[in-house]
Amino acid sequence: MTRRHDEDAAEPEPEPQHGTAPGTAGPPGQYRPSGRISSLDHVQLAAPPGSEDALRTYYADTLGMTEIPKPPALAPRGGCWFAAGSVVLHLGIEEDFRPARKAHPGIRVHGIDDLAARLAESGAPVTWDADLPGHRRFYSQDPVGNRLEFLEPEVRE
Repeated sequence: MTRRHDEDAAEPEPEPQHGTAPGTAGPPGQYRPSGRISSLDHVQLAAPPGSEDALRTYYADTLGMTEIPKPPALAPRGGCWFAAGSVVLHLGIEEDFRPARKAHPGIRVHGIDDLAARLAESGAPVTWDADLPGHRRFYSQDPVGNRLEFLEPEVRE
């Protein structure tokens, strides 16, 4: 059972229903504690020094994302940021870079076949995987070797 931090609370918070986060169960207007997660702001991937041009070609030109200017205080660190819809990726420079081969963002797309073709035409690997029920998905790598998953819910007719 999830409890408030206040020891004098008259009643404990109700258990969340399946698929809801603690602190959000119950009718609108019910007590909701502060300090809870509300959404994902961005995902950061690492990249080696000097890779920004290759990253821009891949993320902006091939994937169609928009580069977001880094705040002036962070710009000297290198790297670049990209966005498309609610997806925001930060590519940060890491001196002793090693690509993420297992950890990866899962990016939902529309028109997965077109995206797979565009990536393959650009020379990026496209490895289809049918193991996630209700979705079509494939894995790829960015130019520095970071693993990326692209997925689209299946349309049932």
